[in-house]
Amino acid sequence: MATQQTRSLARFMMAPSVILLFIWMIVPLVFTIWFSFLQYNPLNPIRDGFVWFSNYKLFYSNPAFLQSILNTLTIVVSVLVITVIGGILLALLLDQPIWGQGFVRILVISPFFVMPPVAALVWKNMIMHPQYGVFADIARFFGANPIDWFGQHPLTAVILIVAWQWLPFATLILLTSLQSLDGEQKEAAEMDGAGFLSRFWYLTLPHMSRAITVVILIQTIFLLSIYAEILVTTNGGPGYASTNLPFLVYQKALLEFKIGQASAGGVIAVILANIVAFFVMRAVGKNLDK
Repeated sequence: MATQQTRSLARFMMAPSVILLFIWMIVPLVFTIWFSFLQYNPLNPIRDGFVWFSNYKLFYSNPAFLQSILNTLTIVVSVLVITVIGGILLALLLDQPIWGQGFVRILVISPFFVMPPVAALVWKNMIMHPQYGVFADIARFFGANPIDWFGQHPLTAVILIVAWQWLPFATLILLTSLQSLDGEQKEAAEMDGAGFLSRFWYLTLPHMSRAITVVILIQTIFLLSIYAEILVTTNGGPGYASTNLPFLVYQKALLEFKIGQASAGGVIAVILANIVAFFVMRAVGKNLDK
């Protein structure tokens, strides 16, 4: 058992790192809030001045604002559904004794190590291209017309690309959890006559609940800030069909040079992320205490 002296020493040794991390997080947030109350345009800095909440009003009144909120939540929910369900199925498959199991596992997790812009370029030019892509060749093989994914279904295309990137992460976490399941419990369930579906529903799935919770929590944090895939593939279009909140902030800051409105959007994005994280923690975080 740790004594009061060792606990105090531990806090003292951790203090510099905690302070640096706090500064690293709080300084950008403070500057973002500060600029959100300014009328600041780097191309015309003479007009600087406080406008208080006008930037928030202008950002909220933007026709793309509500659409970007809806697109952000749609991406998060859709990718979570695909990666969690797909991760469970792949984990069950990779847990079976198959030939070349190690090589197959490497192939499954390899997309996670591809940089998002590179992955988006590959999907845009080699897989989803309406003329030369793999999907177009498959459609023509079956006598169907190729789909212009980024013109007709831009948000679906972004969701598929992001899900492809995050599926390996979910699979790896869930596979690790699955392999920690006691083999004696599975043998006992088989001896009692439980079928595969019964064993999965009453034994395997409850055992993986903590891992599923971890996957949902971590992915939600990162999926709220998806940006590179949209920039490379659809550029937020057509119109605002694939514009999410981070991409809208990018447009205001680096395309329209409205730093004040972009900062206001950044503050709104932080608030939205905290609201989503709160409800996610309330909904699934209870599994971590079991």
